[in-house]
Amino acid sequence: MREIVDARGLACPQPVILAGKALEKNERIAVIVDNRMAVENIRRLGAKMGCDMVVEEKGGGIVHIHLTRGAAPPPAAADLEALAVCTPTGGSPYIVVLSENRMGRGNEALGEILIKAFIHTLTQLDPLPAKVICYNTGIFLALDDSPALEDLRRIKDAGVEVLVCGTCLNFFNVTDRLSVGSVSNMYEIAGSMAAARVVSP
Repeated sequence: MREIVDARGLACPQPVILAGKALEKNERIAVIVDNRMAVENIRRLGAKMGCDMVVEEKGGGIVHIHLTRGAAPPPAAADLEALAVCTPTGGSPYIVVLSENRMGRGNEALGEILIKAFIHTLTQLDPLPAKVICYNTGIFLALDDSPALEDLRRIKDAGVEVLVCGTCLNFFNVTDRLSVGSVSNMYEIAGSMAAARVVSP
């Protein structure tokens, strides 16, 4: 009988810790996750333990990982936390700054098409950005009627922090329409931009 570990919606390093604890008691488990960091961390756990692994993409960002325990004993809880990678890897850290709800100067309709395509393309990048920051009219990309809303949600669900300027939300009187990300402030935004490479479309 395969134990099922449902780790959807859990922040790093919880998915890999739960998987490690389940492998202490079971030879075979299936872990359900919904972000890329969790998938990679559980792959690392499986490799460390010599597990046979099968990874199934279920659509909608859901992934089922089937592990059959090998000869190695499960790591201790502290080792599981050390094993986990909770920020995107594969290159220097970078953040994406969305200061407008369109991309480039000139035709506004074209700019709206381009920014939607840019955000969708972000979901395919490896590594993903560490953060996405929205300010000025860029906050409209995180509101309930944004054409890019689903892609921003997908990015957030993959472990990317989405920060939205609180001053800007108040200025445009749209705070109650924020649908993805967390309300931020200029201190956090400036600190984030100073600490990483900034990409701004």
